[in-house]
Amino acid sequence: MIPRLTRAQHVKGYRLYLEFADGKKGEVDLEDQLWGEIFEPVREPEEFKRFLVHPELHTLAWSNGADFAPEYLYNAVAA
Repeated sequence: MIPRLTRAQHVKGYRLYLEFADGKKGEVDLEDQLWGEIFEPVREPEEFKRFLVHPELHTLAWSNGADFAPEYLYNAVAA
């Protein structure tokens, strides 16, 4: 089963609070994961805050096409 991200909220810095359809929720710090050409623009703090929960992919995404696998986010959330 692929996890479905249903809600995301910026906490501070590169930390987000995430909620999934199965009820799992918690924070994740993505600072160390924002590397590579696609994530370079997202390293800018104001751009990072412009994420959205993609309505079809059910994961975090940005306007430049950067996104995370929902499985990664699900496993990265503090239990």
